[in-house]
Amino acid sequence: MSSPTSVPMISTPERLQRLTSLRLRMAAQGIGAVLLGSTESLGYFTGLVWHSSERLLGAVITSSDLVYIVPGFERSRVETLNHLPGEIKVWEEEESSARLVASLLPQGTHLAVDDAVPLFVYHALKQHISADRLIDGGPLLRGQRLRKSPAEIAIIQYAMNLTLEVQRKAHAMIRPGIAASDVVRFIDEEHRRLGASNGSTFCIVSFGETTSLPHGADGEQFYQPGDVVLVDTGCRIDGYHSDITRTYMLDEPTADFAKIWAIEREAQQAVFDAARIGATCGSLDDAARKVLIHHGLGPDYRLPGLPHRAGHGLGLEGHEEPYIVRGSTVALEEGMCFSNEPMIVLPGQFGLRLEDIIQMTADGPSWFTMPAKGPTEPFA
Repeated sequence: MSSPTSVPMISTPERLQRLTSLRLRMAAQGIGAVLLGSTESLGYFTGLVWHSSERLLGAVITSSDLVYIVPGFERSRVETLNHLPGEIKVWEEEESSARLVASLLPQGTHLAVDDAVPLFVYHALKQHISADRLIDGGPLLRGQRLRKSPAEIAIIQYAMNLTLEVQRKAHAMIRPGIAASDVVRFIDEEHRRLGASNGSTFCIVSFGETTSLPHGADGEQFYQPGDVVLVDTGCRIDGYHSDITRTYMLDEPTADFAKIWAIEREAQQAVFDAARIGATCGSLDDAARKVLIHHGLGPDYRLPGLPHRAGHGLGLEGHEEPYIVRGSTVALEEGMCFSNEPMIVLPGQFGLRLEDIIQMTADGPSWFTMPAKGPTEPFA
């Protein structure tokens, strides 16, 4: 799949449609209002992006109104930022933001609280709204964000293509003696150069035995001939994440590495093949582990084997629902996007993770980026 020639963005009409869909679901569930904090859901529904702090800044959505809850001294800044039209109500430093939220609730109705707000926000709300009227807004908000629209898919594709190109460039610049920190810095610079204004959202570069640590090691590393290389990185475009991992050897691969690489790729393909509309997320994790067990690895989370879930959802958060994890009964639907990364760890030797993102279409799974070709050929 090719990316558009210009960076796609979420339009105002799409955000308005999101609000309409949310209100329909609120009505169906008897919910009078939703409180959004300074979370990804605030950006998703209103376009307003704000970092969380000890002061509540968010929005209350009712059946007819969108009201922003803003600290008084931040109003002028909020007015300069992109957001859907809505009334701005402020609270001053000596006032209670929770009291202001409570005053906006329709009489006797339930308030669905954004599940990503800090706990202190919830405790403050309980002082003004009875606990039986406060409900978990996570299923409502995340349930809608779970299925990506064509516009969201296009942005993720753009970000994935960008990060894949950065991965190619990083592969080409690794040489004996280079520091992992230099590769991390290079990847950040390339993300910025290619259009991700904030650079890398994360970056793991590991050499040799440290590749067996799934999220990398502290301290500096230097590449030596014969080392296994693991590079896991991503960026954000209009808020949406990319995430790609490649593990390879630059020299002729050892027999052990080539063998485990083939098993890893087989497990990754098994996850893809199991991804069908209506299949449970847990069944995909099962498919990966079945491959490993067949080859004498595991079982369960035992090492050598797969020490964690086989994947995670991706969108406005780098890790979000749906999670490709044992026991999950979440059924795959069109528009869901998730990573496919059944890592194999051999303690004291190396770890091998191949990670690409899948999107679910009406006809089944589709890759955002094609899987790696071979143990010394990380790109299709």
